[in-house]
Amino acid sequence: MKKWIRGGTVVTAADTYQADVLIEGEQVVAIGHQFSGEGAEEIDASGCYVLPGGIDPHTHLDMPFGGTVTADDFFTGTRAAAFGGTTSVIDFCLTKKGESLRSAIATWHEKARGKAAIDYGFHLMIAEANDQVLEELESVIDTEGITSLKVFMAYKNVFQADDETLFKTLVRAKELGALVQVHAENGDVLDYLTKKALAEGNTEPIYHAYTRPPEAEGEATGRAIALTALADSQLYVVHVSCASAVQRIAEAREKGWNIYGETCPQYLALDISIMDQPDFEGAKYVWSPPLREKWNQEVLWSALKNGILQTVGSDHCPFNFQGQKELGRDDFTKIPNGGPLIEDRLAILYSDGVREGRISLNQFVDVTSTKSAKLFGLFPKKGTIAVGSDADIVIFNPQVKRTISAQTHHMNVDYNPFEGKEVYGEVISVLSRGSFVVRDKQFVGQAGNGNYLKRSTFAQP
Repeated sequence: MKKWIRGGTVVTAADTYQADVLIEGEQVVAIGHQFSGEGAEEIDASGCYVLPGGIDPHTHLDMPFGGTVTADDFFTGTRAAAFGGTTSVIDFCLTKKGESLRSAIATWHEKARGKAAIDYGFHLMIAEANDQVLEELESVIDTEGITSLKVFMAYKNVFQADDETLFKTLVRAKELGALVQVHAENGDVLDYLTKKALAEGNTEPIYHAYTRPPEAEGEATGRAIALTALADSQLYVVHVSCASAVQRIAEAREKGWNIYGETCPQYLALDISIMDQPDFEGAKYVWSPPLREKWNQEVLWSALKNGILQTVGSDHCPFNFQGQKELGRDDFTKIPNGGPLIEDRLAILYSDGVREGRISLNQFVDVTSTKSAKLFGLFPKKGTIAVGSDADIVIFNPQVKRTISAQTHHMNVDYNPFEGKEVYGEVISVLSRGSFVVRDKQFVGQAGNGNYLKRSTFAQP
């Protein structure tokens, strides 16, 4: 059945205009005025923005970490994403040394199968760069459409890879058209500082931040960029949190290198002071990189506005405060790293960004959807509203003022890091490939309706 979205303001990364949108099947088939609408279901978008569905390029659903597993699986996580205006996620497939890449990918397919309510794809972690892994990458990219590879520079003795692994991955990525991602913190330095803090009896959550200083993020970012330049490859720095890392990315982009960066809503709206609370409350805000001093926020907003950073991912990695974060009550190193962030990404970006004049409405769409589609091989099928594109569409009322709370969110988590924050903007309805997932603020989707996304190889946006 056709659907006719009428009366709204269409907003893309490039344009803002009054128009109706006609959907047939899974795609947009017409944009304009004075449709007959005959035989079409009418959707009134009066007073609302009609946006491309958000693309979250950074999620961790059903992921084992620190002796536990993230609290959102592929159903609860993608349901919450949809309520927040996101219609596609790219999750991280973890691998193990000595294990084939295909084995790890099969595990992640099984996690998502029959559960995802919206479309999803995978990034692939590279734990080692031996001949077998480097050879296997070509078939993985061709048959699975996994065209982004993540290397951890932190979490020593868990995820951390050495510089040789990173460099070999960058060289191979250049050959195969993949985009390499890095978690950029100097894991060796962090390991030393962490052990020192514990030896001195410092166990509170705030020491998670004190032992992961911004200089360690800046250094690792600069090192990864230097190796990328040496390999003549392409790099995407995930969850940039501080001015030190932004500076290195800016310098590299001024030289014309293929360096891209992502930040997250938590770094734009929260700062390190919230971690220094009594009764272990600071554990709610333990993730990596940690929250920074408040002045870094305006540096990050400016970097988004000026194109130094291209995307905003959630880094959704949720653990309950009760029973999961509490694992580290007597030792901050045992607090599972991560927070529940998938649902409030667009709300924070619109309210603190567009409403406050830090970014334009078109930039809001660009950093929450379009640039991710372009960088990760989904554009123009995803990331815009255009004839022939998937009908991934969000009807968003910009006038509604509301308060974020764990009492009303849809993530499977017992707290919200933005608890009590007043924001403007509310997602009214969400369509994924032409079908409602959220309608009039009610979930009407189904587990398993999300399609797996095979993505194109890297092309400079």
